[in-house]
Amino acid sequence: MGSDNSPRSEVEGAVQAAREFGVHVILVGRESVLGPLLKEKGGGASVEVRNASEVIAMDERPTAALRKKRDSSIRVAANLVREGEASGLVSAGNTGAVMAVSKMVIGAVPGVDRPALAAVLPTRKGHAVLLDVGANVECKPHHLVQFAIMGDLFSRKIIGIPVPRVGLLSVGEEESKGNDLTKEVYKFLKGIRLNFIGNVEGRDIYNGRADVIVCDGFTGNVALKTSEGLIEAVVDLLREELSSNLQAKLGALLSQQSFRRLKKRLDYSEYGGAPLIGLRGIAIICHGRSSSNAIKNAIRVAKEFADSQVNAKIEAELGQVGSFSKGSALV
Repeated sequence: MGSDNSPRSEVEGAVQAAREFGVHVILVGRESVLGPLLKEKGGGASVEVRNASEVIAMDERPTAALRKKRDSSIRVAANLVREGEASGLVSAGNTGAVMAVSKMVIGAVPGVDRPALAAVLPTRKGHAVLLDVGANVECKPHHLVQFAIMGDLFSRKIIGIPVPRVGLLSVGEEESKGNDLTKEVYKFLKGIRLNFIGNVEGRDIYNGRADVIVCDGFTGNVALKTSEGLIEAVVDLLREELSSNLQAKLGALLSQQSFRRLKKRLDYSEYGGAPLIGLRGIAIICHGRSSSNAIKNAIRVAKEFADSQVNAKIEAELGQVGSFSKGSALV
């Protein structure tokens, strides 16, 4: 109920997902609004509405979802996951509220202080996982160490990379480069059982140098949003150039299929949403301006997580590695 295009994108995406992926979707929100829209889109028996009388707006503090609005759509949806009535939660609403409610209601994996948002990005060599991309804007060193471990597990279990290369996002490759946070994290990552390749820079996010790129949520969110804006600008500029004259139009016609494939590779809506990893359940957070295609694919991601039982695997492997909380031995 709280995204830029809500609830039309959510309803359309849910109906599309139910048809394409064979899933049952529960739309949580104001029934008086969702019901008529769902009827208009013809959701059928595979999509149902669960009433929630309150909405957490984008500009509200996450504490509102915890203390004041106990019947918000986010809170009701998280309760469905906790009670086992739903396999996962998908939201394009207030990120901070989704994280706060998910951690309190669904719960975090033992040994994880803060779940992290993990974005899967296309690279020249395949895909890379960037985390955190917005769930934790202020972090301590042990938080980033946990992100690195969870990113490594995610890359192995979901993307299928046997030995992921883990990089720390900084302003230079040398160990001495960066701020106090990255310098401290660098020391820890050198001493644990990961394929840590050292610092990586912003230009390395898409060149395939690293399979997992670790940073705080503030840095990761800026990097992600900058990338999205650049991709949109390049696509628009390319479209303008290819329609500038007859020769360009002919070239565009001949290359139409290639351009269509490239746009699909770069389109964030094809990747759906970012999973909040480190929870004892599934929560997928989408862009605030998600289209129906993005919502549909976010539901697909939630289904893939449920089918692969990735959270249980992360919990099991973190238990073997040991607790990486403040003050613990990072060995």
